[in-house]
Amino acid sequence: MTRALLTGFEPFGGADVNPSQKLVEALASEPPDELELATVVLPVVWARATDELAAALEREQPELVVCFGQSDGLAHVAVERFALNFDEGIDEEDEMRRAEIDPDGPVAYRSSLRVDMVVDALRADGIPAAASRDAGSFLCNHLFYVLMGTLAKRSVVRGGFVHVPLLPEQALDRAMPTAPLETLVRAARIILAKA
Repeated sequence: MTRALLTGFEPFGGADVNPSQKLVEALASEPPDELELATVVLPVVWARATDELAAALEREQPELVVCFGQSDGLAHVAVERFALNFDEGIDEEDEMRRAEIDPDGPVAYRSSLRVDMVVDALRADGIPAAASRDAGSFLCNHLFYVLMGTLAKRSVVRGGFVHVPLLPEQALDRAMPTAPLETLVRAARIILAKA
């Protein structure tokens, strides 16, 4: 049985919900039969998020790590290819960053998930999905870069990052694409199976 770690993020920017948190909680309550699944919901705070990820990696010793995050305006599930060595943005504790994550690190790390296979499997199941070049420059990318830098020292562990659309209740007063939680949970199960 594969040991897997799944992460999501807490709500941020004044929101009451984060789809990545909801899908992680849903899978924690009904994990896939073929996985020994551990989950963690991370704060949208630069240092604390990576500290909590590091603690979960040490505690769980997973063979597969999939991190999820919210992306406003996204109309599909985006499986990220690269984590870039750059932070830009203000976290929930008002810390502003605009600098390299690791001055001695590579410009980017590549996901070790089977990105194209995952995207094909999602589409075959009727879930809009695409490979994405990179995860931007905010906390999602930061976590992804730190994760892949850590996993580079553990060659048997696969890992990567996936962005998901907003939930319908997050777009009641604004015209933004959304996906229902059931679809996101179904997508996460497929990703875990094909990653």
